[in-house]
Amino acid sequence: RKLDLLKEQKKGYLQKMFPKIGEKIPELRFAGFTDDWEQCRLGDLLKYEQPTKYIVKSTDYDDNFKTPVLTAGQSFILGYTDEADGIKSASDEEPVIIFDDFTTGSHYVDFPFKVKSSAMKLLSLKSEDEDFYFVYNTLKNINYIPQSHERHWISKFSEFKVLVPTADEQVKIGTFFKELDHLITLHQRKLDLLKEQKKGFLQKMFMQYGDDTKRNYYAR
Repeated sequence: RKLDLLKEQKKGYLQKMFPKIGEKIPELRFAGFTDDWEQCRLGDLLKYEQPTKYIVKSTDYDDNFKTPVLTAGQSFILGYTDEADGIKSASDEEPVIIFDDFTTGSHYVDFPFKVKSSAMKLLSLKSEDEDFYFVYNTLKNINYIPQSHERHWISKFSEFKVLVPTADEQVKIGTFFKELDHLITLHQRKLDLLKEQKKGFLQKMFMQYGDDTKRNYYAR
């Protein structure tokens, strides 16, 4: 319930802290900011890189390996590889967005990784004057449902008009959503851990029950 509530709160903040269509200021903003937001193309904020040189050669994944193999789809981390070449060196200082060129799904990545296929773009800031996490949420806030099987970054998304505030306001908004996403991630991990613990208990406690039943049966 906490996790669902946080996700709903984030959805509400995304609607209120970014201007609605036809507006130049958001419904909810931090104190001290009054300027209109300026319009630009999403492609003016983000540059792209093809992921070809980061594609994993083998899909023999193992959780004991070090480097995650990512997809821009819902599953995100497909597994871990021991391949040492062709690793994209993302970090907290130099994060990237992996953008699925067909489904338009996206993920923020701040750790080294490899990818499964070339059906994505690796997006990064064109200018250090922009706040990365603000721009990432600007991208996530675009309400677009793909209508055809085509590559969307160059043909559609890079041309979308978006509104951006001053650099200081971007930082405030970006930091707010980064902290909120961190809280959501912590709750998700806690829930996933509980589910794994339950799975383990089910296996051990019902296996024990089965063994006891067998012993009683043969004792008769």
